[in-house]
Amino acid sequence: MADLSPFSLPGRFWRGNLHTHSTLSDGALAPGKVVEAYKDAGYDFMMLSDHFIGHYDWPVADTRNFRSNSFTTIIGSELHAPETSAGELWHIVAAGLPLDFEPCAPEESGVQVARRAAAAGAFIGIAHPAWSQLTIEDGRAIDVAHAVEIYNHGCAVECDRGEGFYLLDQLLNEGKRLSAFATDDAHFHHDDHFGGWVHVKAEANDPDALLDALKNGHYYSSQGPLIHEVSIHGPELTVASSPVNTIVVVCGHSRTVMRIGKSITSATLDLRKLEKGWLLNRQSPWFRVVVIDQAGKRAWTNPIWKDEL
Repeated sequence: MADLSPFSLPGRFWRGNLHTHSTLSDGALAPGKVVEAYKDAGYDFMMLSDHFIGHYDWPVADTRNFRSNSFTTIIGSELHAPETSAGELWHIVAAGLPLDFEPCAPEESGVQVARRAAAAGAFIGIAHPAWSQLTIEDGRAIDVAHAVEIYNHGCAVECDRGEGFYLLDQLLNEGKRLSAFATDDAHFHHDDHFGGWVHVKAEANDPDALLDALKNGHYYSSQGPLIHEVSIHGPELTVASSPVNTIVVVCGHSRTVMRIGKSITSATLDLRKLEKGWLLNRQSPWFRVVVIDQAGKRAWTNPIWKDEL
């Protein structure tokens, strides 16, 4: 039996949020208050991702003074530029920007600013696809993306458009090797915080180590449940978690394999069942694991590619 990444990797999981706003843009709390809120809530790191757009006159937020031996910050922003298929601004989460990153030029598109941020060393995430009404063509366009934001708590609370799996899974089926991150997108005007986060596997709670892990997909996302182990032995996948009512494997078509019960903490699932079904004549090259607790809270692994096992 072999443990799969990131569960097989050295280090520990660090809990963090990559999408949060302060009074530097349209948030309700000052930067220091936002950081304190996440620290007090038991997070290990966070990123102020204030809107980097013309009518907010500020540079990339310097949060280094808020770091301590037990808590760190990642430098980043939410980048904007014209224009999506719906005719709206792009929203691109860029984690790991340099402090002197230049604003989007008037002639620069969302695709171009994403490429420039990636070239500067950032982790690039396509933000809230459902809220932005992004199409598959939009997803294809951000060709430097590392990940799709598959849960945005603020969007879920405000307008029930918080999930992004429809875009992620289509892009995976086209061969795009993207990961899946959950966030708050908290503004603190109402209860839009502490609802979605990432658990990043790294040997230190250090910004560079966390960014490297994010870029390599060494994390999973959660609304509450914990995933302790994902391992494989032949065609059987074993998952261990905090108590949940559902453990399910989904893939690039409609077949699933699952265990459903009450407060279950492990399941061994036969992946061969993903290849059986009415009129099913293809195999999915990837799968991912979802666990769901009694309250309906979920945790999600990143996609696992069969050719990497």
